[in-house]
Amino acid sequence: MKRLRLSLWISGIAVLVLVGTVFVSTSRAGYETASFELVKKDGSFEIRDYAPHLVVSTPMKGGEQGGSFGRLFKYISGENAADQKIAMTTPVFMPASGDGALGEMQFVVPAAIAKAGAPAPADPTVKLSKMSGGKYAVIRYRGRSGAEDRAAKLAELRERIAKEGLESVGAPVYAGYDPPWTPASMRRNEVLLKLK
Repeated sequence: MKRLRLSLWISGIAVLVLVGTVFVSTSRAGYETASFELVKKDGSFEIRDYAPHLVVSTPMKGGEQGGSFGRLFKYISGENAADQKIAMTTPVFMPASGDGALGEMQFVVPAAIAKAGAPAPADPTVKLSKMSGGKYAVIRYRGRSGAEDRAAKLAELRERIAKEGLESVGAPVYAGYDPPWTPASMRRNEVLLKLK
């Protein structure tokens, strides 16, 4: 009897893990994403041609992410001039400042909302702005995206850009695609550098 209970318990855990894995791996699929044309792909390295897009952004004080995410989430939840709820999109962009620290967090405004005119933010620390279009070199990676991870992937991207005979301009932009509860091994992250 004890073996049967243990077997059923283990089977139940296995089913929960499988369902959770499927849920997490497909959860980002339901969101509109920043549009781009894929120019080149070689493993985790890509060159993309992004259209300009409207973003809502807020500063990341000291590299903090929770407060920044919360301010942007309030904006899309209806804390804006029109009391309008706005769909979440992917990825969450985090451009770095000149010293390499994360400078701000950006949510991409859905294309239909951007075209119709996005409502003004109610919070004075939140603003609407344009993310410039153009060609970007990208490295995709999994796991958490701490400062060391970002530095290592940025170095890898810079090396690959040089190997391709290309030049980048400006500070890097980091991108995350998954909700906070996503297990580290299943998280999709990217580092992007604009190309000349």
